[in-house]
Amino acid sequence: MDRLTLSHIDEQLESSEVAALCFLCRDVVNIRRLEGIADAKRLFLRLEEQGLLEDYSFLCQLLQTIRRADLLNRLETDSRRPEETDASPVLSEYRVALYKIYADMTEEHLETLKFLLSDKLGRRQTEACKTALDVFAEMEKTGFLSNTNLRDLHEILQRIDQQLAAIIQRYVEGITQPLPRRLSSHLSMDNQGVQPTTQPTQPVDVSTSETQPSYGEASVCTDAEPKTSSSLSDQTDYYALTHVPRGLCVVINNEDFTGMSKRNGTQADVEALRTVFTALGFTVLVRDNLTAGDMKLELHKLCMRNFLDEDALVICVLSHGEKECVFGTDGKPVFLRELSQPFSSRAAPTLAGKPKLLFIQACQGSGYQRGSMPCPPKVKQEEEEERESHLEEDAGPLRGETVPWGADFLLGMATVPECKSFRNTTTGSIYIQELCKQLKKSASSSKDNDDILTVLTRVNREVSKGEYLTYKQMPEPKYTLTKKLVLKCV
Repeated sequence: MDRLTLSHIDEQLESSEVAALCFLCRDVVNIRRLEGIADAKRLFLRLEEQGLLEDYSFLCQLLQTIRRADLLNRLETDSRRPEETDASPVLSEYRVALYKIYADMTEEHLETLKFLLSDKLGRRQTEACKTALDVFAEMEKTGFLSNTNLRDLHEILQRIDQQLAAIIQRYVEGITQPLPRRLSSHLSMDNQGVQPTTQPTQPVDVSTSETQPSYGEASVCTDAEPKTSSSLSDQTDYYALTHVPRGLCVVINNEDFTGMSKRNGTQADVEALRTVFTALGFTVLVRDNLTAGDMKLELHKLCMRNFLDEDALVICVLSHGEKECVFGTDGKPVFLRELSQPFSSRAAPTLAGKPKLLFIQACQGSGYQRGSMPCPPKVKQEEEEERESHLEEDAGPLRGETVPWGADFLLGMATVPECKSFRNTTTGSIYIQELCKQLKKSASSSKDNDDILTVLTRVNREVSKGEYLTYKQMPEPKYTLTKKLVLKCV
């Protein structure tokens, strides 16, 4: 990584922020190697020793956690994002949760925490602690706190502040859900004595109420049957949607292109998506007319976001397209895998175990679909001419490549591969309008089990019934969801 960039970051960090970074790194750098570090330059040297600065993904996670978006922007300006690999390091969610408690804790909270722990840690030790992170480090040293033992901290935080205690509860609930397996932060780390802690291997010890599931082992077993518990509530079949807002819905709306036709009618899709996802409790952001490079940059910035207080992510792309890709307004392709990769559990750890929904309104080829009837009924000539004058194809000239998917993704495609999709130049695209209609219908339904796959099956049925420029359109959902997702109005 560029030394000038690291030097600039060092100059901008306060001593308290450097201490926080050192605390966050305690699982990937030997604790004794972190002692006495007073500036970021020395910490960067330690990270280099562990191979954690070969690209800037791990540093981005650190800066995102301590809420230094300005320095993240510097990284994005000065560095080039490398290709993702299976060995990309992931910051410990356990330490992220502890940092969040520290960041939200007042001086009064800190003094109460030290007082309540003085009998366990010793008066001299607690008085020497200047911040909550110092307290947590002392608790870890004496064995009262670890990623598998949070009972003492949870009980104390319940007496101090329920919102702080809830951070622990959310962390525990998150790690008891089946998460994608994460690899160690560096391929040579097996002989460096660094143990990943994002997945605890012992039972998580924390107080729970009678209405919550008991927490058993949360371990990863290679080439073996996953461990399950029959005592878990039926609610484990459903993704949790408890936060307000539920999450973020980002709409990338490409209307005006270089060398391609304008996508008239797309604004009707934008408004339909804004209306329905706002009603479903999402914060809706619209990004208009992005080039391929701008689309990738927008997705990269989005994956750096902290999603701990959000339950889901929705991304809608309205554009021209070809097989396995969509186009920026400059006519350059963005492959579907590039839309999903930034939000895999390794790249966006705060989205691990949470549903990621991608809806793509774009052609996926130059072919047409026909119906199974050899002689479909014909409409009157003037109706046919009116229909053809308002229908266009979201097509383009290039071909792309296949899509590797991680867990908890849903990809809703407007059409099957090799074929075109259609858009009314006045009322919007056939697929997006039907999607919004069925989401709205399901959200107001009294059926609690009306999940997203049921909704998309209805979309398939309704869209496939119609004829567009005498052709058919068949949407195609693909998913790796591990639970049912039910979207209701907030």
